[in-house]
Amino acid sequence: MTSAEIQSKIREYDPAADVELIDNAYEFSEAVHRGQTRMSGEAYFTHPIAVADILADMKMDVPTIVTGLLHDTVEDTLTTPEEISARFGTEIGALVDGVTKISKLEADSREAVEAESLRKMFLASARDIRVLLVKLADRYHNIKTLGHLPEDRRKRIAQETLDVYAPLAHRLGVYWLKLEYEEAAFRTLWPDEYKEVRQQLALHKLERDGYIAEITTLLGKRLREAGLDPEVSGRPKSAFSIHNKMKDQGLRSDDVYDVVAFRIQVDRERDCYDALGIVHTNWRPVPGRFRDYIALPKANMYQSLHTTVIGPYGERMEIQIRTREMHRACEYGIAAHWRYKTSEDREGGDAERFAWLEQLLDWQHNVEDPREFLSTVKQHLFAEEVHVFTPKGEAETFPQGATVIDFAYRIHSDIGDHCTGARVNGQLVPVRYQLQAGDTIEVITTDEQSPSREWLKFVTTPRARQRIMVWLKHDERAKAMTVGRKIIERDLARYQLDMARLRRDGRMATMLRHFRKETEDDLLEAIGYGRITPSQVIVHLLPDQAAREAKVPRRLKRLFGLISRQRKPAVTVQGAEETVIRFGKCCQPLPGEAIVGFLTRGRGVTVHSRDCQRIEGVDRERVVEASWEKGATAARPVKIEVRSRDRPGVLAGMSQAIASAGVNIDKAYVRTTADGGAFNVFEVTLESADELVHVTRNLRRVPGVREVRRVRT
Repeated sequence: MTSAEIQSKIREYDPAADVELIDNAYEFSEAVHRGQTRMSGEAYFTHPIAVADILADMKMDVPTIVTGLLHDTVEDTLTTPEEISARFGTEIGALVDGVTKISKLEADSREAVEAESLRKMFLASARDIRVLLVKLADRYHNIKTLGHLPEDRRKRIAQETLDVYAPLAHRLGVYWLKLEYEEAAFRTLWPDEYKEVRQQLALHKLERDGYIAEITTLLGKRLREAGLDPEVSGRPKSAFSIHNKMKDQGLRSDDVYDVVAFRIQVDRERDCYDALGIVHTNWRPVPGRFRDYIALPKANMYQSLHTTVIGPYGERMEIQIRTREMHRACEYGIAAHWRYKTSEDREGGDAERFAWLEQLLDWQHNVEDPREFLSTVKQHLFAEEVHVFTPKGEAETFPQGATVIDFAYRIHSDIGDHCTGARVNGQLVPVRYQLQAGDTIEVITTDEQSPSREWLKFVTTPRARQRIMVWLKHDERAKAMTVGRKIIERDLARYQLDMARLRRDGRMATMLRHFRKETEDDLLEAIGYGRITPSQVIVHLLPDQAAREAKVPRRLKRLFGLISRQRKPAVTVQGAEETVIRFGKCCQPLPGEAIVGFLTRGRGVTVHSRDCQRIEGVDRERVVEASWEKGATAARPVKIEVRSRDRPGVLAGMSQAIASAGVNIDKAYVRTTADGGAFNVFEVTLESADELVHVTRNLRRVPGVREVRRVRT
């Protein structure tokens, strides 16, 4: 692809475009990438050319396509952001910077670096959506060319694409990209299942093509008889969507019949409803399968009518009805509507298309850990949606699974804090009730109600979670201060001291400076959580007395039970040398795994795995760094879940795989599933993360094994 060919594409949809920058960026990118190659052996420059070409196919503006040509220059060459801005202007400089990963970030893991890079990209996209469109094009070319990468890297990229980029394409309404991402990820992550579905589709291709031709002709005839001018088409569903249906409904590939979807395009919005009436007049609709996304568009402003009917042969037919303009929006999403001239151009209906992205600017102020930020994005931003109504009839959109608490916090923080339940369609429901499409919600509050940590287990919206965390943090700080006051007053009394005396003689102010605390409340909170121990306070206030006590013979300390006889934990917790250390039973951290400590009021530090769900959403100020001592071992019970095919010899192979790692099976649970698979859980005792890696690697090599993962309680 030459610069002239890219310019020719641009002129087809924008004859007035200034394409001179394309030549400059093409030559600059080719020069700085010269000598670099991809894993396939191709010149690296083929990648930015491909990205620019994809963006031109999406009919993007010149600055976006130039960014496609330059998007890897800062990350992979000696080019600086300042040089890009000087050569191509601040607009393109900002776009390139937004796409550039944070490759040199100092972090404790690769996951943290990747999460922070994605966070940076999201925030840049909230300011200029073109950053995200360039990144989507970049990922599209990368996932189409995974073949030359090592298997573990291929799977990691494919999983990230499925978790992040496919939902992003869906949010932006670029559905062709979403389908491409899902198919490529499916092919990489589950090759056996992909091959099975594709073979089944190929087996019935002639029959399916004939069915599509027959139904599209019949639909067109019925609609034209009613005076409409329709364009009717049919297409097979994607292999990935068929795979998901098999999993959800426990079907085999040859049991999935409705693998074809039909689409009707008409001229006007009113024609969509006329067409719907004609379809329902000729074929019986399936109850509960009608969706009106014209009256209630999705968050990405997708519009269409969806219905499912019983077709001519008694099989279900899924039909989408939309105008031709709606269809163009569905193909290219936000890329088809976003204008890049002035801020005034961005106001109105188009701005609603990315209002969800603006929320990221607010969330990033409240979430410091980049991994927690990314987890929030995955869980809450990409969920399917439901439309509900206030008692006044105002429509509100929520992610699927949202509850009464989410609705209450959407109205006002005070209403959320004091919510005790709701009337939904006139019926009383509890706070954890999940909102259903079309519900009318009336929140019930009482002054006595307050947020509970239990709420964090079922709320889904970031706003609700944030407000609950704010309240809990304030409440827990007050409780920690109370505990800290009791602890320090008890110890001070042993030396005829009290808080009032320390304030009078100025020693309180000195102590605050020593422990780097701004207020007395901050000091009490730190004591309550164990960040500062009473002995540290006494050493500071009475150094001579503390020194005398330190000389007490060890045999007397043992006599009075002042030294613990327990074995010292094989971990080091930052700033908690004198604190009791426990291990979380929820995650059973293994030596070698990444761990963190969690300060508990009056109970010392509990050590958790860094990815433990109990740590997600907690007050980050109570999380402290922790690490295993060199060579540490500790026996831990571990559950390993294995999903496999239900075939003779697979269970024996899995048992042998575990035994060959030098590990005994304590318990095992096996059951078959409706899709011809088996669900297996093995309970074993392991002493390190290396042993876990060895066991899981052996299990993945067993023929017929589909998925292996550790299960935490």
